[in-house]
Amino acid sequence: MKKRTRVTHLPLVRLPPDNRPLVAPIHQSVKFSFDDVGETLRFFGAQREGFYYSRVSNPTLRQLELVLAELQGRDACLLTGSGVAAIALTLLALLKAGDHVVYFAELYGPTRALVRKLLGRYGVASTMLSLGDTDSLARVLAATPTRLVALESPSNPVLRVADLGRITALARAHGALTLLDNTLAGLHNHGEYDVDLYVHSLTKFASGHGDVMAGAVIGRGELVEQLRQDCSNLGPTLDPHAAWLVLRGLKTYFLRWDAHCANAQRVAEFLAARPEVSRVRYPGLPGDPGHALAARQMDGFGGIVTFDLAGGLAAGTRFAEALELFSLTASLGSTESLVVAPAMQQPRGLTPEQQAWSDIGPGTVRLSIGIEDADDLLADLRQALERSGS
Repeated sequence: MKKRTRVTHLPLVRLPPDNRPLVAPIHQSVKFSFDDVGETLRFFGAQREGFYYSRVSNPTLRQLELVLAELQGRDACLLTGSGVAAIALTLLALLKAGDHVVYFAELYGPTRALVRKLLGRYGVASTMLSLGDTDSLARVLAATPTRLVALESPSNPVLRVADLGRITALARAHGALTLLDNTLAGLHNHGEYDVDLYVHSLTKFASGHGDVMAGAVIGRGELVEQLRQDCSNLGPTLDPHAAWLVLRGLKTYFLRWDAHCANAQRVAEFLAARPEVSRVRYPGLPGDPGHALAARQMDGFGGIVTFDLAGGLAAGTRFAEALELFSLTASLGSTESLVVAPAMQQPRGLTPEQQAWSDIGPGTVRLSIGIEDADDLLADLRQALERSGS
């Protein structure tokens, strides 16, 4: 073989069956081949296992899918390039013109926009409710044939906790599927509830280091397989290297989750005692409206703390800009602490009633609590509150 050919056709290195890498390799290849056409056709006909094209599947992605499905307590998982891609794929694959969706004002903003604007353009009807109003949910489901109920718990950013038992029971009784954005609750929570499909932004707690974007849809095997063909055709598939980074992050997932929760509890208790703060939203506080539900439904109360400054929008801006350890940026669930100022998260496109349901006020600040030393975080919050003039 000439040298110009050798650099393209590399020598094969095969590991003996009893000689395994401790860290799984990255299968950074778009294409996979079989020895002959017959075996390739057998693969196309689902008569044998294997891989052919990474837009459809890849060994590194498959490994991540298997572990995520197990963590969530379900059969199957499908990976996408971002959390929003997972949500959009699921909505597009499950819904058609004439279908009806129930969703909630407390739902993640891009999800609300996908339901209201994108799906609305294609003839999908929708009804927005408030997450805690299960009586209205029961009335809507009884009156209107509904294909899907889409919710998030705890909700982003105000941390409302859904009564998953009641909501899923109502949906099941009326023949509707449930789609739960489980990102803020973590990969190990809520698996015992009768949820059809879970979506996660793996960018957050799963990866945990703010250096990769990824999403996942997790659920019963037959439902996930319905989505897989649409995923292949639409093309939002996760890159193998990104999947490998998420796999690496998962090794410390539970250590980080425990640290996030412990620090968030300290921060919430600190803020609740400050005169500048009119309200703290964190389900780990005994006085929080969602505390009893979260204590029953979740292992750990999460790493997000949301609170309201009495001084409103201007005080929130001053506070966020005065912080030194909290970076002023989007996202959550990474090792460093982050802050979203009130001006960065005011709800858009909602009626006054729906804005009230969203519960985002002029002084609402969202903190994503990292794994730094809690005393350092409290000291930074203290000085920022003092400088904000709330």
